[in-house]
Amino acid sequence: QVHLVESGGGLVQAGGSLRLSCEASGLIFSNYGMGWFRQAPGKDHEFVAAIDWGSGVKLYGDSVKGRFTISRDNDQRMVWLQMKSLKPEDTAVYFCAAKLHAPREAREEYDYWGLGTQVTVSS
Repeated sequence: QVHLVESGGGLVQAGGSLRLSCEASGLIFSNYGMGWFRQAPGKDHEFVAAIDWGSGVKLYGDSVKGRFTISRDNDQRMVWLQMKSLKPEDTAVYFCAAKLHAPREAREEYDYWGLGTQVTVSS
């Protein structure tokens, strides 16, 4: 059974940083592109970032480009999202997701999801 477990969320002031982690189990991790999405109250899921198996392809949503960095370690079966210069509009539940082969921005293409971790940015 596949499990994706996010951690690292919390409350931070605007301008601050957080590092989210996602630990994967139950899948051949190196076969999967990994993505981060977020959902703010009353809004749809928004694509944040994605990375391919070899870390050679990294995709970012327009609202986080230049502030967020995605990375992974296949040996540790981990993916991270380093978030800097956080803004109140970054407040959301952040989800880790896995998609077989190449990463994409479309939520519906992802096969497995974590339960999410809350990030709250105060002004």
